[in-house]
Amino acid sequence: MPQATNDQMLNLLCDTIVSMVRRDGPDLSARQLAVFLTCYLRDGAHTVRGLALELKVSKPAITRALDRLGELDLARRKVDPLDRRSVLVQRTLKGSTFLREMRGVMAEASGTRSTRTERASASVERLSSRRAG
Repeated sequence: MPQATNDQMLNLLCDTIVSMVRRDGPDLSARQLAVFLTCYLRDGAHTVRGLALELKVSKPAITRALDRLGELDLARRKVDPLDRRSVLVQRTLKGSTFLREMRGVMAEASGTRSTRTERASASVERLSSRRAG
């Protein structure tokens, strides 16, 4: 992947996170956000054990992230009725709303970033044409 594309993605991530932090709402750590997004963006049932394997972190780390997500009502845990040793992670209405807001913030940040990039490119072109002329 070209370097500019990587930088653009990092800038979009930065703009999105900064916008989310400035909003009046949950402020998630990177680990909490990774658990949240994995549960909401990947289909299928999610368990503490499965999340730990997928994210390559310990089960206690997943449990701590889920504790915080539970406090914020962004996800909840439920004992699996088919295997009482397993804990399922469930989505919540508030979590779905948070994801929708995050998508909006990211779309806005992407539009703002594109506009800034276009203006910067236009400025560079004007300077280049002045020097050439």
